[in-house]
Amino acid sequence: MKPFIALLAILLAFSCSSGHKATGATPAPAVLGLPDSSRDGSSFEKAIVIHETSETPGVRAEYQWIRDHEPGYSSTKQSLSMYKGKSYDVLHIKNGDGLEKDVYFDISNFFGKF
Repeated sequence: MKPFIALLAILLAFSCSSGHKATGATPAPAVLGLPDSSRDGSSFEKAIVIHETSETPGVRAEYQWIRDHEPGYSSTKQSLSMYKGKSYDVLHIKNGDGLEKDVYFDISNFFGKF
């Protein structure tokens, strides 16, 4: 239970700090989703796979992917979901064109690992 509460606190801190428009580019942490277009984050089945092995770099990688693929986004909410035995973060964003959408991340490689 303690790891879940700690993760929730980390995710809440990141989601609160990311509610602004993204600006500038920063070096990308290791985001190793599949290179083909089938991994676009539009569903659980097409979730972006984060290959980090601990919480902080994993969450950082999620937000880096969004900055890289959704310029001018703003984050509206974030939720933790379980699907077919794996952990997922679902980030609800508004992209630079004003379109609202959910982006799915498979976080099973790092969820609960500090």
